[in-house]
Amino acid sequence: MTGWNTTFEADLGLLLKDWLKQQGRTQADLRRSLRATSTRMPALLEVLEREHRLGGLPQLAGRLCAIEAEWAASPQHGSAGVEGLSDLNPEADPFGQLDLLLQEIRDDRVS
Repeated sequence: MTGWNTTFEADLGLLLKDWLKQQGRTQADLRRSLRATSTRMPALLEVLEREHRLGGLPQLAGRLCAIEAEWAASPQHGSAGVEGLSDLNPEADPFGQLDLLLQEIRDDRVS
């Protein structure tokens, strides 16, 4: 059984980022599906680590497969594919808080 360690966690983080990109989803989408406290990767990994502790790699993989099935069954919300619209929707980007700060700076500069 694969144990949870820093290497496994780092690899899983990279896998999740690639998976989200391939699915056209964001960390905010994953946060909602996992019912995590934050969209930040450490908070998402914390929930997945709990799954791993409960049932190992099979339970972790099962949870991610269930999320993918849930996403496939429901229409994607948000503005994927509409160029420029992600700048207006901070949840569409895992760095949404930084985008909000940048937008406030731009707004202050224009005003």
